[in-house]
Amino acid sequence: MAAQDLKASAAARPRLIRNAYDVLVVGAGFAGAVMAERLASDGGKRVLVVDRRPHIGGNAYDEMDASGLLIHRYGPHIFHTNSAEVFAYLSRFTRWRPYEHRVLAQVGDQQVPIPINRTTLNQLYGLALNTEAEAAAWLQARAEPVSPIKTSEDVVVSAVGRELYETFFRGYTRKQWGLDPSELDRSVTARVPTRINTDDRYFTDAFQVMPLDGYTRMFERLLDHPNIEVRTGVDYREVAGQVDVEHLVFTGPIDEFFDHRYGRLPYRSLRFENMTLDQPQAQSVATINYPDEATPQTRVTEYKHLTGQTHPKTSLTYEYPSAEGDPYYPVPRPENHELYKRYEALALARPDVSFVGRLATYRYYNIDQVVGQALAAYRRLPQRLNRSSAASVAAAGSEG
Repeated sequence: MAAQDLKASAAARPRLIRNAYDVLVVGAGFAGAVMAERLASDGGKRVLVVDRRPHIGGNAYDEMDASGLLIHRYGPHIFHTNSAEVFAYLSRFTRWRPYEHRVLAQVGDQQVPIPINRTTLNQLYGLALNTEAEAAAWLQARAEPVSPIKTSEDVVVSAVGRELYETFFRGYTRKQWGLDPSELDRSVTARVPTRINTDDRYFTDAFQVMPLDGYTRMFERLLDHPNIEVRTGVDYREVAGQVDVEHLVFTGPIDEFFDHRYGRLPYRSLRFENMTLDQPQAQSVATINYPDEATPQTRVTEYKHLTGQTHPKTSLTYEYPSAEGDPYYPVPRPENHELYKRYEALALARPDVSFVGRLATYRYYNIDQVVGQALAAYRRLPQRLNRSSAASVAAAGSEG
C-alpha cells in the first residue's frame, strides 16, 4: 500500500476513544496476536492492536498471488514444535495438514539431503556406508577437534571436518549473515544437526504441520474477539498519545523503542523474488539450498509442497540476504549481545511495557518459541500490571 493510501486510510478511520482500551499491543505477528488473544479472551482486557504494515500476520503473512497460488510474502514459514502446549493452543485457531519439510543442497551438479545424513555422504563421495556406526566412524576420521568451541566454524569443523564445512556451511553462512562463520556465535550452525542415519527430514519435532487454510486465516481467528480492535498501516507512535492504557505490549525492535539510545542493534534482512511457472511442479522438495558463495540466492522454495494446493501452475521464491531492509534476524555475536543487554536493562525498568518476540528480545526464535514466549509473558502479566500500578501510586504520592 502506498504512503498516500495509508494516510487516506488513517484519515478515514474513526478517531480513537482515549479510555476505550486497557492494553495497546504493538505488532500483529505471532507475539502480538497471541498476547492480544490471551489478554482479551482470558484476561477480559480491551485491546488495541496496531501494526505499521497494511496487514496482520507479521512475517508469516500469506496471500494468493495473481495466479491464485497461496504464497508466503516474506519467505517460507514452516511450523514445527515439540511443545504440546503450543500445538494445542494454536489448534484452537486452525486445522492442520501434516507436512514434513525436506531440503536438498545444490552441490555442483548434484542435489543432496541437508542436514547432512548418511545418504548425503554416500551420494557426495560415492560411498557405501550401510550403518550408523560406519557413518559415525567416517565423520570422526575427518573431524578436527576444537576446544573451546566458540564460533559457528568451530561447531561444524569439530563435528564433520573442514571439507564438509566448506561444502555446506561456509559459503551459505557468509551469504546469509554477511559474516564468516568464524565471526558468529556457535548457535547459528548448531541449529543444523549432522545425522548418521538416513532421516532426510529437516526437522524431527513431534508436531510437524502447516495451517490448513494458511497463516493469515489463523491470525484472523486469533484476533477475532469483541474485545480486540486491530488497526493496520499505523505506527504505534501515532496512537500512543491518543489512548490511556494500563499496559503496552511491544513486539518491534527494542532499540527502536528506546530511540536507539545506545546505537542500533544489527539485524539481517532478506530480499525476495517471486516467480510463477506455467507447470504444476518445479522442484522435488519444497526448498533447495545453494551453499556455493558464488550463487547469489541462499535458497529457492516452492510453496505447493508446503500448502498441498492443487494448481496447474507453481510459485517459487528466491531469497537474497541483505544488510538493508526490514529486520528479520538478530545477528548473534558477543558484542551485539552486550549491546542488547544495555537495552534489556532499560526494558526491565519499564514495568508498564512487556517486550515480547524475536525483535523485542533480540533472539533468533522459531514460530513455536515466539508463541511459547508470548504465552509465558501473558502468564506473568498480572504481576507486572500490579507492579506498574504500584509504581504509579508511588509516583503520585511523591508528587503530592
